[in-house]
Amino acid sequence: MTFARMIASGFGTGYAPKASGTVGSFAALLLGAALMLASPLALPAAALLASLGGLWAIRAAGVRDDPSWVVIDEFAGQWIALLPLAHPSPLGLLAAFLLFRLLDIAKPGPIGWADRQHGPVGVMLDDIIAGAIAAGILWAACSRWPGLLD
Repeated sequence: MTFARMIASGFGTGYAPKASGTVGSFAALLLGAALMLASPLALPAAALLASLGGLWAIRAAGVRDDPSWVVIDEFAGQWIALLPLAHPSPLGLLAAFLLFRLLDIAKPGPIGWADRQHGPVGVMLDDIIAGAIAAGILWAACSRWPGLLD
């Protein structure tokens, strides 16, 4: 496996035999929780690195559409969805995971538009937008009801 394919596949999680996007998102969730505990800057840095590194890896691996084994986009989107959480509480992690997966699967509005774009940007963009919308919903909920996801 080339380095680009290793990155694009979410370090191999994209090769899960079923539900590779969910497997990749769950792996990202667990790693994201650890990053949140490590440093306040670790998760935003990882989200940025996954977004930019994903663009490079998808292009370098020669991916044109969005094959199921490419899950670096799920890593980026899931990490973006986690950004509004103050700490990795079980309820907050569950809410971020479910919101992100729901938006990524249903693909409403701009997520669906981005999903129809071709090339590395299209592969990455739908999940980045889904993560940003999930983050916005979580941020609004936490702002309206402090302590909701603690």
